[in-house]
Amino acid sequence: MPETTYRNRRAFQVETATLRLTVLTEGGHIAEILHKPTGMNPLWTPPWPSVEPSGYHPVRHPEFGNNAESKLLAGIMGHNLCLDIFGGPSPEEAAAGLTVHGEGSVVPYAISGDASLVTCRAEFPLAQLRFKREIRLAPESCVIQISEFVQNLSPYDRPVAWTQHVTLGPPFLAKGSTQFRVSATRSKTFEGDFGSGDYMAPGAEFNWPHVPCRDGGTSDLRVFTDRPASGAFTTHLMDPAHKQSFFTAWSPSSRLLFGYVWPRAAFPWLGIWEENYSRMSPPWNGKTLTRGMEFGVSPIP
Repeated sequence: MPETTYRNRRAFQVETATLRLTVLTEGGHIAEILHKPTGMNPLWTPPWPSVEPSGYHPVRHPEFGNNAESKLLAGIMGHNLCLDIFGGPSPEEAAAGLTVHGEGSVVPYAISGDASLVTCRAEFPLAQLRFKREIRLAPESCVIQISEFVQNLSPYDRPVAWTQHVTLGPPFLAKGSTQFRVSATRSKTFEGDFGSGDYMAPGAEFNWPHVPCRDGGTSDLRVFTDRPASGAFTTHLMDPAHKQSFFTAWSPSSRLLFGYVWPRAAFPWLGIWEENYSRMSPPWNGKTLTRGMEFGVSPIP
């Protein structure tokens, strides 16, 4: 399987009659799942130029800021892996070189395979983990099967943060239009202030999908917000009565349904991150529209 270039990034692509899958060599991001009949890739492509994580430098690339998130933002795209942390590192961890969401989103991957099976391998030197992801495509199907394997290379048992950060973006994601269904039960908003556009009541517990708002009303999370600008995070317990969990997203304009199904025992939580033109710092610059559907072992970053 030869390497190619996708949006200025080293990548590998495989295709079936209905789908094209693109995986980035550095960071291992699933950058594209293109549905050929509609020409739609539901996954998020950032509105800024993408840079290989190995080539990022704060002096040469000031447009990404200069903090523990900058290296991740330089190369993020689509579905990225959060391993071995979910969220930001401590100041001491950041000083040692750990980035937001851990090494899984920035290290190089060895990618091999053919039209039916793509294998991605990497080692995370700081976390001392060995990782493998297998992606299977069926020739006559719109279903993709993903399996992941993690080996602890250290002699110690340890807790692990492991989250699938699936981020959706335009044109699939449209304000006041794109619809979501989730196998959620009890839910909670972010404990503190999630930014200038946070309209949700902090630390509020609720039942999916009606989230309490700061103004005393509620908002239906099944439809993407139509607010001029907003930012928020909620966490959702997947239904313990079922072995499988899921989320789906429906684009009325393209009539395309996109989603994931996973074993609840592996990933019992789903975080929903909303960025609706609210972040003004680089590289966001008030130009980003996304919704992250982040299922994993941790309820909160």
